[in-house]
Amino acid sequence: MAELLKDTNRPGVYIERIAEGAALLKGFAAVEAAALIAALDPIIAAAPFRHMLTPGGRRMSVAMTNCGGNGWITDRSGYRYTPFDPITQCPWPRMPAAVVNLAARAARAGGFPGFTPDACLINRYRPGAQLTLHQDKDERDFSAPIVSVSLGLSAVFLFGGLRRRDRPRRIHMDNGDVAVWGGTARLAYHGIAPLADGEHALTGHCRINLTLRKAS
Repeated sequence: MAELLKDTNRPGVYIERIAEGAALLKGFAAVEAAALIAALDPIIAAAPFRHMLTPGGRRMSVAMTNCGGNGWITDRSGYRYTPFDPITQCPWPRMPAAVVNLAARAARAGGFPGFTPDACLINRYRPGAQLTLHQDKDERDFSAPIVSVSLGLSAVFLFGGLRRRDRPRRIHMDNGDVAVWGGTARLAYHGIAPLADGEHALTGHCRINLTLRKAS
């Protein structure tokens, strides 16, 4: 059974250790969720959501955009980071200070102090959208953790091992929950099960996820 630890710096927030080097911070961003959603509006206006293609030509069911110094993209040329939006040819919008601050606090609570992200992948899930098991391995090094913030509709987060065939845990993530993993878990396979239909006061019929990384 996973250990539940109370985060004494944030009353009412609990940390569930889901693996060595990985933690789920229940409710960690719930108080600021509305402000985070509002901060995304100008980003989405400048760099709209799009359904990217995998190198194999498959259209992803998840709509994506980015903010920060580096943006993650995929197309027939492969998976990679780029400082420019390939659609607008402009730099990705600046990462809001509130997002940077949240990522640093969450990483510290998860056992990884000193985290400063330079890439924020913004995913929009509508009912039925999913993200198959994968590793985050397009960064230059793996010393920094990954911070994943769930906003809006609840989802089932799949968190596996270092091999694709390792059976993943199914972890329920609600609005304001944050997952942090690094160290020995940095290359763990993970994904999102098909999103169930529903409606949330903040996001309507969708879930927004922020994935923060140190790409360079």
